Amino acid sequence: MPYFDLQVNGYGGTDFCSNTMTAEAFHSACEALAADGIDSFLATIITDSVDALSGKLERMVKFRDEDPLIRKMVRGFHVEGPFISPVEGYVGAHPASEVRPANVDDAKRLIDAGNGLIRLMTLAPECDEGAKTTRFLAEEGITVSAGHCDPGMETLERAIDAGLSMVTHLGNGCPVTVNRHENFIQRALSLSDRLWICFIPDGAHVPFFAMKNYLKVVGLERTIMTTDAIMAAGLGPGTYELSGAPVVIDEYGVARRPGSENLAGSTIRGHEVARNLRSDLGMNDSEIDLVFRANPLKALQLD
Repeated sequence: MPYFDLQVNGYGGTDFCSNTMTAEAFHSACEALAADGIDSFLATIITDSVDALSGKLERMVKFRDEDPLIRKMVRGFHVEGPFISPVEGYVGAHPASEVRPANVDDAKRLIDAGNGLIRLMTLAPECDEGAKTTRFLAEEGITVSAGHCDPGMETLERAIDAGLSMVTHLGNGCPVTVNRHENFIQRALSLSDRLWICFIPDGAHVPFFAMKNYLKVVGLERTIMTTDAIMAAGLGPGTYELSGAPVVIDEYGVARRPGSENLAGSTIRGHEVARNLRSDLGMNDSEIDLVFRANPLKALQLD
């Protein structure tokens, strides 16, 4: 059964966030993703300077235009940052030095560089004054997701009113420990009837027992699963890169920046997502298809 993944940072030795990724490497990653059950996906890049992000987008647009397989597999781009929270813990594996407040001018530059193929942008609502950038992106037909953020309820509700419609990998992109009740996870769950909620079902980002609780609140009709895969997916333990900085993969396949407790993407593959959803969350084939194909396509208005 083919799946659609809205957040893939790299795969099988290729880092989509690299400034030096080649067309051959991009093609190879697409082949590996297809072999692992992914029919199509959003190539994802994380926080960097706007100049660097623009260059990465332009490069991927060129490669996609020139390669039928890449064009088939890559339905568009997901830009995660640079409009996220710079606060330690919330910034996660993103370089805090390149984080900046959301603004329409930089958003326009990124849209132009992506040649109309940016389908999803993750930002921090509390870093978007008056939700102006969120409103602009939504009006451009780009799905806006809250991630690496800690907005209060009023700010989150204002962002939703302006067009925010998703939460990026809930339970992650925040400090390892947070206030037991007053935290972004609880706020997002309380508004999940108005949001698509994304999860990484590898057992490390969110323990499966906790995910079962989240799914009872959200409901499968509003749930999206993603790998959030990085270049180390399929390669085993070792030291790899994510956007030019090292990521260490342990014996269990868990990715972290050296010396950090925060996770840095995942190494789970498409067929492993389906396996985990079936074995650890008790989903049947139609439910897996809903959360790992139909829902993300619907959320991005690609169905």
